[in-house]
Order: sequence, then C-alpha cells, then structure tokens
Amino acid sequence: MKNRWTVAFPLDGELEVLAVFGGSRVVRLRSGRMEIRGGEASERAEAREWTSLFCHEALPGSR
Repeated sequence: MKNRWTVAFPLDGELEVLAVFGGSRVVRLRSGRMEIRGGEASERAEAREWTSLFCHEALPGSR
C-alpha cells in the first residue's frame, strides 16, 4: 500500500477526499455516503482494504 496519504479537502463542492491510492480515491459525498472512485482494480482493492480497516462503519460503493 504505497502512495497512500490521508487528507480531507473539498473537490467540486460536493465531496471530500479521505484517502488516495494511486489513481483511486476514497471520497465522502455531501449525503455522507462513501465511494471509491477511479484507479485500476488493484488500487481500488487497496482502497477497499483501507476502508475496511480504518472506516469499518462505512460500506463504500463505487461508480
């Protein structure tokens, strides 16, 4: 899990980026729902694993 950093900043005024894994992002929408967006399959798998460890109360969807 390299290239991981956690930061919260607004993007497009509708969501907040919680973590980035290469080209994949874990984002929180205004509604409070979490999604994994972008990246390759391996990067999305890393994001899903991170979410299960550190945001276990969330069940992220993906676009």
